[in-house]
Amino acid sequence: MSELVLSSEEVGDALASGRAVAALETSVIGQGLPPPRNIECAQRMTAAIRASGATPAWTAVVEGEVRVGLTDRQLEAFADPGRSSKVARRDIAFAVANGLLGATTVSATIWAASQVGVRICVTGGIGGVQTRSGDVSADLLELSRTSVLLVCSGPKSIVDPIATAERLDELGIATVGYRTDFLPFFVVAATDVELDQRVDDVAAAARLVRAQESLRSAAAILLCNPVPAAFALDAAEVANAVRACEDDAERDGIRGKAVTPFLLSCVAARTDGSSLEANLALLESNARLAGEVAVAAATA
Repeated sequence: MSELVLSSEEVGDALASGRAVAALETSVIGQGLPPPRNIECAQRMTAAIRASGATPAWTAVVEGEVRVGLTDRQLEAFADPGRSSKVARRDIAFAVANGLLGATTVSATIWAASQVGVRICVTGGIGGVQTRSGDVSADLLELSRTSVLLVCSGPKSIVDPIATAERLDELGIATVGYRTDFLPFFVVAATDVELDQRVDDVAAAARLVRAQESLRSAAAILLCNPVPAAFALDAAEVANAVRACEDDAERDGIRGKAVTPFLLSCVAARTDGSSLEANLALLESNARLAGEVAVAAATA
């Protein structure tokens, strides 16, 4: 492990004693959600993981180091709009070298977590293949070469679910439904993409973690947990909102790293805040499940 990748004292103690840890990305706080809902999200996800009996490990670049585990004060810094930079796997060295406050995406988070021995990670939705541009998220390549179990609600509703599912299969990334036979689509409960594999309880998910470790698998497993039913949005409503927001992004010249935050914010506005509430609900639900799986895997 690099001397520039450090676990917090709490996370380090948990790992040393074999207790459960679940890693979280900070980009959802720094760029994914507006204040004060981003701090609310951090609090809800932290509480959900702790309630499960696991230790939360928020991951970020801070003061020239990659940190796996943040204090509450360190985490709060990411809630200030524009204060942190969005850091994917490719950006880590630059962020470290230049002392940036870096909010890690999925690709950077799972890499950092794996460096210190954390096997369970959690997010809302992964990136994927963009509908219009065909751009592919760095999440997918990193998932293909990083052996973690990532709890998510499928790909974000702003990407092409079919193309993303095909790329996941091509890259050898197992996509497993949690109590579902169909790929969840972030704030939409399900797509028409049928999954070949599913588990129906935490114990079965924990067995996946142990098998993955024993087999020394190089790729991640996605454990796809649908958005809670009470918050799920209609697929057609979301699709219409996304198309309109894509038009707005093209008109305004939004590109690169700015696309995802822009589209998420735009879709929230066009759904009168419903997608934001669904996002918060699924993030909390995923955090709880990740903590439960981590505990089951650590105690088996």
